[in-house]
Amino acid sequence: MDIATIIPKKNVFYNEPMSKHTTFRIGGPAECFVKVETKDQLKGILRYASENKVPATVIGNGSNLLVLDGGIPGITVKVAIDGYEVRPDDTVVVGSGCKLGHLAKVFAENSLSGFEELSGIPGTIGGAIVMNAGAYQKEIKDVLKCVEVMDCQGNVRVLQNDELKLGYRSSIFKENQGAHRVQGVITEAVLVLTKGNEAEIRGRMQELLQSRKDKQPLEYPSAGSTFKRGQDFITAKLIDEAGLKGYHVGDAYISEKHSGFIVNKGNATAKDVLQLVEYAKEEVYKKFNKKIDLEIEIVGEKE
Repeated sequence: MDIATIIPKKNVFYNEPMSKHTTFRIGGPAECFVKVETKDQLKGILRYASENKVPATVIGNGSNLLVLDGGIPGITVKVAIDGYEVRPDDTVVVGSGCKLGHLAKVFAENSLSGFEELSGIPGTIGGAIVMNAGAYQKEIKDVLKCVEVMDCQGNVRVLQNDELKLGYRSSIFKENQGAHRVQGVITEAVLVLTKGNEAEIRGRMQELLQSRKDKQPLEYPSAGSTFKRGQDFITAKLIDEAGLKGYHVGDAYISEKHSGFIVNKGNATAKDVLQLVEYAKEEVYKKFNKKIDLEIEIVGEKE
């Protein structure tokens, strides 16, 4: 079976620069990059990869991702299964490739509240569930009822919220690297919202968007917050107090606006980012005896 019989030709790319598919604008080439827009396409490509023993890497919007400079071997599967259904009971069925920002506008139009804090996260529902994304004291688990997942043979099953082990930036999908092949690829989710006032919902979304613009370096490519918060400390505060704000390796900079972000000010490479990450870890540990951990996911191979 040829990939072209599974995925439309317009959605198949070879030696595709991953810098075009990550918000960091960094990353070597994907050996084969495919964009799947339906469950049937996803089923076909997962079975193809399994039967031919080809490694498959599944991504969403590439917003929490650092792709290494050597690129990604095998097949990189971008899940772009979108679409949504607003039900009378204020639950919403959404395709895992739906972007959070778009959904937030849909929910506002339908006077559905509970998603406002998540509206500025530049990812997809599937990616947000994998890492239990959150902002402003709200996490995706707070509005999630269940997910549908597909295994490498194309079989689907439904997992309830309490089966997903959703914690701080963690879930069963992140228990092992490549766990999406073990637990399955998310195809859709059911969210539970509440009736609200459209004007108030839009006002809250605008307020939070302005807060993001004021506090985060949205003017530069990044993968979002680079480091997790500590159990008893704010990581960005320690990086700042270590005197690292503005420190850079090549075009990878610790943001002057928010020390928890590493930004790409031009042509940063993954190697630059990793060197900067290691330096920040060493300096924080040296000065404060605290270990800091990455929030972003790293995939691919070094050059």
